[in-house]
Amino acid sequence: MAKMVRRTCAFCSEGEAGSVMYIAKERNIAAHQDCLLFSSGFVESEEYNPDNLDIRFDVASVLKELKRGKRLVCNFCRKKGATVGCEERACRRSYHYFCALCDDAAIETDEVNGVYRVFCPKHDPGNRTNHYDAASKRRRHELKSSTITEQMSTEEMAEENSLRMLKRKNRHKVRIDFLRKCKQAGLLDDIFEEMLDTLHLAQEKLMDDNTSETEYEETVMSLFDCGLFENILTNIHSGTEEKIQELLESRKRLDNKIELLQDLKEVVLPPQENTASTSSTVSE
Repeated sequence: MAKMVRRTCAFCSEGEAGSVMYIAKERNIAAHQDCLLFSSGFVESEEYNPDNLDIRFDVASVLKELKRGKRLVCNFCRKKGATVGCEERACRRSYHYFCALCDDAAIETDEVNGVYRVFCPKHDPGNRTNHYDAASKRRRHELKSSTITEQMSTEEMAEENSLRMLKRKNRHKVRIDFLRKCKQAGLLDDIFEEMLDTLHLAQEKLMDDNTSETEYEETVMSLFDCGLFENILTNIHSGTEEKIQELLESRKRLDNKIELLQDLKEVVLPPQENTASTSSTVSE
């Protein structure tokens, strides 16, 4: 069976995340190693050997996963091809791998056991508010009891907080490095153009009365999941009171004008004298 050929980006530093790619010249396919490993419906070749990474992925399996992704929309960029799904079974969020990083998704990697998982921000196990198996749910119930909470030492809490902060810091570093590389490659303008196109598409969907309820809800959710949109709404809301006062003052001025016009309308003007009769009187 045809295999993908392993290559490393010549511009990336050695060991850099995202630098390893696999290509299939005969099918004109190129894919990041992480995009392949974290795709939910993708599995490594049965012939995989850690000592020979060149036979890690079958071309046929890659094509099959690409086909599956054509009907999956990314929760971050709203484009198709989102093969990386949240590991929470009840969650239907899917991403492109690098979009998952940008959305602050949790990445779990266990190369020894071949485990590569992604959790959307809502179901990040590190938040200790969402759990994805029965054992974890039981543990959550136990942790709710005051006895267990009181027994947890300050050192354990500090270590847990430190690990959580380190995990978040690492995710931010990956995203920052990724955008810097996009800038160096001259892709930053294209990225912002795509973002504007996506926002315009969302606007069209919200303004269109024919948009289905499901699509309308998905568009609204995606906008609010984006921190930028919520920040804009917050800024608009903060200026609402000032705008209300301006409109009230404007209405007061209009009311005064209307009152004056009403007064003018009710004024009875004296009858105009007949010019012809006046002239004859003067001549006599």
